[in-house]
Amino acid sequence: MTELFEKSIRTLELPRVLGLLAEQAVSAEAKRRALALTPETEPEEVLRLLDETDAARDMIGLRGSPSFSGVKPVREALDRADRGGSLNPHELLTIAGLLTAARRTREYFNDDAAEKTAVDHLFRSLHGNRFLEDRIKLVLPDEDTVSDNASPELSDIRRKMRAAQAKSRQVLQKIISSPSYSKVLQESIITQRDGRFVVPVKAEQRGALPGLVHDVSSTGATLFVEPMGVVQANNEYIELEAKEKKEIERILAELSAAAAAHREDIQWDYDALVHLDLIFAKGQLSYRLDGVRPEVRRDGGIVLRRARHPLLDPARAVPIDIELGDRFDTLVITGPNTGGKTVSLKTLGLLTLMAQCGLHIPAASGSQISVYERVLADVGDEQSIEQSLSTFSAHMVNLVQILRETDRRTLVLVDELGAGTDPVEGAALAVAIIQRVRRSGAKLAATTHYAELKTFAMTTAGVENASCEFDVETLRPTYRLLIGIPGKSNAFAISKRLGLPDDVVEDAKAQMAGDSVRFEDVLTQLEQKRQALEKKQAEADRLFRQREEDARKAREFRTQMERARDNARSRGEADARRILRDAKSAADAAMNELARLRREQAKADAAQNLNEAQAAVRRGLNEAEERISSRQFEPEPIPKPSRPIRKGDQVEIPGVKIPAEVTAVGKDGTLQLQAGRMKMTVRPDEVRLIEEPVPRKAAPSSSAARASQMLRAAAPRELDIRGMETLEAESVVENFLSTAVMGRLETVTIIHGKGTGALRRAVHAILRRSRAVKDFRLGVYGEGEDGVTVVTLK
Repeated sequence: MTELFEKSIRTLELPRVLGLLAEQAVSAEAKRRALALTPETEPEEVLRLLDETDAARDMIGLRGSPSFSGVKPVREALDRADRGGSLNPHELLTIAGLLTAARRTREYFNDDAAEKTAVDHLFRSLHGNRFLEDRIKLVLPDEDTVSDNASPELSDIRRKMRAAQAKSRQVLQKIISSPSYSKVLQESIITQRDGRFVVPVKAEQRGALPGLVHDVSSTGATLFVEPMGVVQANNEYIELEAKEKKEIERILAELSAAAAAHREDIQWDYDALVHLDLIFAKGQLSYRLDGVRPEVRRDGGIVLRRARHPLLDPARAVPIDIELGDRFDTLVITGPNTGGKTVSLKTLGLLTLMAQCGLHIPAASGSQISVYERVLADVGDEQSIEQSLSTFSAHMVNLVQILRETDRRTLVLVDELGAGTDPVEGAALAVAIIQRVRRSGAKLAATTHYAELKTFAMTTAGVENASCEFDVETLRPTYRLLIGIPGKSNAFAISKRLGLPDDVVEDAKAQMAGDSVRFEDVLTQLEQKRQALEKKQAEADRLFRQREEDARKAREFRTQMERARDNARSRGEADARRILRDAKSAADAAMNELARLRREQAKADAAQNLNEAQAAVRRGLNEAEERISSRQFEPEPIPKPSRPIRKGDQVEIPGVKIPAEVTAVGKDGTLQLQAGRMKMTVRPDEVRLIEEPVPRKAAPSSSAARASQMLRAAAPRELDIRGMETLEAESVVENFLSTAVMGRLETVTIIHGKGTGALRRAVHAILRRSRAVKDFRLGVYGEGEDGVTVVTLK
């Protein structure tokens, strides 16, 4: 970096901005590095710095800034510990504070974040050392205290010291409390001299209390005596104090050695934390200045939108739009004094330097800067009495140096170009300097009052006029920078408004050359037209904004109406679903109640039918008995069977005409019969073997019909197995199917419930392998749905 570049940095007040940055840093080293920042001259490095600032700003917005309060220099202490030296408590606590800061900063970092940033590697590089950190804090609660828990030896020594101290105090307490010593003691108190416990004794009573004299009062009236009874205890206490000191020195040396063993990691953490502190200071400054990241260009072009000087009051600073390097490489800024020309020039240079330091700039989004090797500025009055230089000479010295260093990667800023000498010669020199700078390829922005430069800018390609707006009515600048429009000096108007007599102003106008008057008149007309166009543009902008606002409100209203319609539809659908759900629940409850009533009715009907069947059988038997007793009944002969009756045969009891199945044959030849649910035991000669199948079309006797009806009525149509185990349910279902087949039922229902589905699967497995089952299906709505299975029998 050249001397002129360094001088230009000071001229553009970058150090003041770096002072604001240093205020945001926490550690002393980060503050020092902030003040020492210099602009980078390579685009890649500038991009890297801006990436770091972006990351810090985003993290601050999400989680705040990490704490860097414990980041203090530790290099000297670590170097001394590495050479075998012992660190004092302050130095060890400083190391512990640094380790705490490293640990907390590492915990602050979200390693699981999906989006990676330019500072992730710094967070991940932090080592920390929780063991050493906790060990130092356990041993040293503060700089002036070594904890009893530092080591078992220290704890034992201090316990003995307290015992010796208590022993000494106990002896002394007896002395000062004893009435016999009341006339000997100056005061009834215990004090210390040279670390030993003593009591104040009157000088004239010296012999009344044997002991060692450790001190005498200034008047000589009081002696501080250590009684002989406590000498031994005090000696023990002094010896223990020496042991305590030695043990403390050993503990500190041990901690120092542990710190030295991790010297490189601790020093790395310090450097990384200082770097992070500086980066987060940039993020904090970005929030303070309401800054944005500019786009970095490589072609020398600059575009600043609503740029503000960072050192001006944000509430009063007027944003400016300024560009350079695209349509033109030279910008000539004109206008009255105090109109904001110099501030505009400094804003252009300072924001460029800030961006090259990796700082966000106070401007609007879309702003662009280029990276220059040098930003050279000649701004302000450089008159020097010591060097016998006039204002013109001082400016010219600077311009000579600028022309020597200017190339295509240089930004040149010159305030009041050519001022301080004859206007004609000064204007000519200014034009020549501009042409020389342009030939070098540099970008140039200059302020001037010369009308010749305004004309030069209007007639030369690549050179553009700009002006700082000034309100002649109020005699106040608006500080707006207008690109493409030359400015007026407004000297006559300002002088007149300030009270200069009209005749003087008119005489001054008469002294001006005709061309100059006409040029000023043209500028006046241009200014009037510009203001008129701006008013029209402002009105058009207002109408456009109003139309956009109306359109926005219309869109919002339409969105609200659509949202309301969707909400109404959603509410309607939700109400309909709720009504349907309630209706379905009510229907399910009604169907369950009907099923319950049907089961109860079926049970009642089955009991009644069974009773009726039993009564019919009894009536038949009674009638047969009556016929036998009245001898009106002739017993039907029982034919002898063609073969012995076996288990499974169908037999008929004469007189009753009820077919029954032989379920077992006893050893004595008796037969076990079952007709429906009735079981009986008979002899073989009391029944007739049915050797031929009973014709289906034959009309059954009245007794057989009644028995068939009895069996059909006795067979239930529904079985509820809910709550049963699978094995238990299988047995119950098989018996239920057998009864249904014997009762000649066509359709039955098995209630197994929904639950986990295990019971339903077991039932279906039984039905699939049963020969009596023709088909089966799950229930439909109103039947119990998946909780029941409807079975069709063959």
